[in-house]
Amino acid sequence: IKTTLIRAKEVRKTADKMVTLAKDGSLHARRQALGYIYDKELVHALFEQVPERYADREGGYTRIFRTMNRRGDNAKMGIIELV
Repeated sequence: IKTTLIRAKEVRKTADKMVTLAKDGSLHARRQALGYIYDKELVHALFEQVPERYADREGGYTRIFRTMNRRGDNAKMGIIELV
């Protein structure tokens, strides 16, 4: 996702937390995720796919690349992606 650097850093916190909850896989973690993401199908897909993808990783599920400043207001830009 290409966005401003500040927004990317804020999204990183939430994305890492959701991946950590999905790795836990308990009912309590699923309900906590549903408290933030209201789409049941999305939470179900998250809890099905994430644990096998990030089983050996203890943290740092996202990566932020810095790109050129935005033309017009010169805001710092970045690309955030899942590792």
